Amino acid sequence: MRAFGPWLAVLAVVLLLSALRLRTLATVVSLAWLAWCVWTWIRPARRRSHPD
Repeated sequence: MRAFGPWLAVLAVVLLLSALRLRTLATVVSLAWLAWCVWTWIRPARRRSHPD
């Protein structure tokens, strides 16, 4: 359950911002989180592809 903590926290922040009618900020938070997730998934793959 600990692995879902950051995901649930970001979801809660996005829902809160949306409820406060700060949908633009909620969108920015969502896209930043998506970019971070993609970056962390791609970065280790790039390291493994370079044999040293």
